[in-house]
Amino acid sequence: MEYVYAALILNESGEEINEDNITSVLEAAGVDVEQSRVKALVAALEDVDIEEAIETAAAAPTAAGGAAGGAGGSDDDDDEDGGDEADEAEAAEEEEEDEDDDAGGEGLGELFG
Repeated sequence: MEYVYAALILNESGEEINEDNITSVLEAAGVDVEQSRVKALVAALEDVDIEEAIETAAAAPTAAGGAAGGAGGSDDDDDEDGGDEADEAEAAEEEEEDEDDDAGGEGLGELFG
C-alpha cells in the first residue's frame, strides 16, 4: 500500500511518477523498496488519470450509502418525491461506474492480487 501512497504523494506535489521518484519517497519513509513492485506500479499508472480515479473512488461510497438509505421508504413516498427518476438516475450512475471500472486501472489489481 505504501507504494500507492508514494504515487499519490508525487501526484499531489506535482512531481512526475517514475521509478526514481517513487523509490526516493519510499526510501525517505524507511521502506525496503522492491524494484519489481516499483516498476509494476509505474507501468500500471502509465495510462491512469489519478485525479479522475480519486474522484470516482470518493463518489462510490456516497452512491452506495444513498441506495441503502432510501431502501426504507414506501412506494407512496417515491411517487411524491420523484423516486422513479431518482432510481433511473442511480441505475445510470451505477452503469457508468461499472464502465469506468472496466476501462481504467486494469493493471492496478495485479499489484495487490
